[in-house]
Amino acid sequence: MPLDKDSPYYLHLLQNISLLTLSLIFLPIDTFILLWSLILRPSLAPHASRDAISKMQSSPTFKRRTILVTGVGMTKGLALARSFHLAGHRIIGADFEAHGALVCGRVSRSLDAFYPMQKPTATSSAGYVSSLLSIIQREHVDLWVSCSGVASAVSDGEAKEAVEAQTACKAIQYDVATTSMLHEKHTFIERTQALGLTVPETHVVTSRAQLRDIFADAKVKGIQYILKTVAMDDANRGNMTLLPFASDAETEKHTARINASEANPWIAQQFISGREYCTHALVIRGQVKVFVASPSLELLMHYIALPSESPLSLAMLAFTRTFAAAHGESFTGHLSFDFLVEPESEHAKDPKNITLYPIECNPRAHTAVALFNDTPEMVGAYLSLLDRRRTGLEAGEVQAETPVVPRAPQKYHWMGHDLVAFCVMPIIAALRPFVTAASTSIVPSNTTNTATTSTETDPNPQSIIAGLRLFADYAMTWKDGTYEVWDPLPWWWLYHVYWPMQFAYAAVTGVRWSRVNVSTTKMFLC
Repeated sequence: MPLDKDSPYYLHLLQNISLLTLSLIFLPIDTFILLWSLILRPSLAPHASRDAISKMQSSPTFKRRTILVTGVGMTKGLALARSFHLAGHRIIGADFEAHGALVCGRVSRSLDAFYPMQKPTATSSAGYVSSLLSIIQREHVDLWVSCSGVASAVSDGEAKEAVEAQTACKAIQYDVATTSMLHEKHTFIERTQALGLTVPETHVVTSRAQLRDIFADAKVKGIQYILKTVAMDDANRGNMTLLPFASDAETEKHTARINASEANPWIAQQFISGREYCTHALVIRGQVKVFVASPSLELLMHYIALPSESPLSLAMLAFTRTFAAAHGESFTGHLSFDFLVEPESEHAKDPKNITLYPIECNPRAHTAVALFNDTPEMVGAYLSLLDRRRTGLEAGEVQAETPVVPRAPQKYHWMGHDLVAFCVMPIIAALRPFVTAASTSIVPSNTTNTATTSTETDPNPQSIIAGLRLFADYAMTWKDGTYEVWDPLPWWWLYHVYWPMQFAYAAVTGVRWSRVNVSTTKMFLC
């Protein structure tokens, strides 16, 4: 199990030291790969980077744009910056940096310039908006592509309104009201239900008494709920406990920690038994321009696209189109849904017979955008926002145009994550009688392959061999989400500069964390 705030400090220190040591162990081989890539990249660079750019630039319809991509320290921002660069555009990157941990995207050859930004606080976004406006005005940016994290989503909405009011730049970002509605689980569910779409039963909880009433009703209906805070809470984010328990006393004991109030509301959402999927979409003026669906888990570290013509993918696309069209021409931004699909409808041949339960909406780019790395048509979809002609639909009118889907999607993973999950952890588990078992906290608690669970809970040589085979399969047949042979430095930087600086800072200052997401550079604090 991951460490928590009650775990002894020396265990938190041990996990930081362990990961710093792992980075040092692999520094020589990763540096060799880096140098090998730098030597070979002129001959292995993507076709677009050698001659397609000159062809596009010679076209009478081509216009080189200046595009600002924020969030280039995350895979999604870096992937978009690379795609725009390969299409021949001038790319400005920006991101938050703290504690000396310089983000990996700043060293990408896809960027023409990089700017660190002032991070918004819980009480003010003024500094962030001001720094963003300064970059856009200084660099004469035509298009701002927002790739925010969950903590800055609403601040990006404020920035969008300021940018489009004070400059000629257009933004791939919703306004404040729309971002807030999509970002909050309860308002998103309320809006979805108002559109006549299926939703799981969801309640906003503001008192313990209200929670007791919900659980009493749940026993009558024969359903269970998962509790989540409305506010950001890393410590509770991964808690998937199903409530109520059979015993009222056990339920009461478990929920004693819930301090729900008007100022600190919680969400009780019906548990739906089924498989989870995620989507990534680009919506321009109410039209879905880019779309992909992928199997999902809570901490998603492996991506493989569903076939775009599959009934599941078509059902999720239809849902996304209906939702986007309902908001009309002002609806522009990234739109990502998390769905649960019941087993009895998951394999239906007709998309109309598949029941989707949306459990969350992320009004921001999803890491699944990496699946479009070999799809240059995606760039044109983004640039369509700069078309002065009004091509949007009336509110509620669903488009007929087919969105851009991954042309030849690779399967993506993150080498650093899988090295720990499938190689290091089975060995630690086998040595559990001799070493501190709590050091297993360095493993993210969930992945997309059930073999992870078996290697963590079955400490024997067979588990070690199974983990090594699984790692070898990912390493040989999947693609690392950060590494590109023509742009290798961000990959090396992520594992040997960014994360070591984060772990060193945590070790020195006593910051306690339970897990990390390599792709989004998110450290989940206890």
